Amino acid sequence: MKLKTLYIFIFFISQISFSQTIFGKWKTIDDETGKEKSIVEIFEKQGKIYGKIIEILESENRHRKCEKCEGEDKNKPILGLIIIKGLKKSGEVYAGGKITDPKNGSSYNCKISMDGKDKIIVRGFVGISLFGRSQTWIRHK
Repeated sequence: MKLKTLYIFIFFISQISFSQTIFGKWKTIDDETGKEKSIVEIFEKQGKIYGKIIEILESENRHRKCEKCEGEDKNKPILGLIIIKGLKKSGEVYAGGKITDPKNGSSYNCKISMDGKDKIIVRGFVGISLFGRSQTWIRHK
């Protein structure tokens, strides 16, 4: 009986731990319009954090390309585009990488922090974090 209780306890702890990470699928909310825009999957690769657009919620934008992006992302389809690149965990925050806004093609410094278990605050900024804007993304279930 004690072993069964231990397994149940470990299961619930692992579920709580998993749900309190930035990894997974997130619904992006435009900070200017309040509209749901896309689903981004955040994942880890070789010790760094990335985010890829896996679904575009506005049907008129599903086949758009990132025409204003620079470098390797120029003219790539927005669907499938990796918009978060190279973040690392630093305490309770993920920072040190970049985020691309496919609307204007600009890249910004980025940091992400949890806001409860089902929300993250994604901040893009130039220079210091004070000069930027934040979006709240909701965990996609």
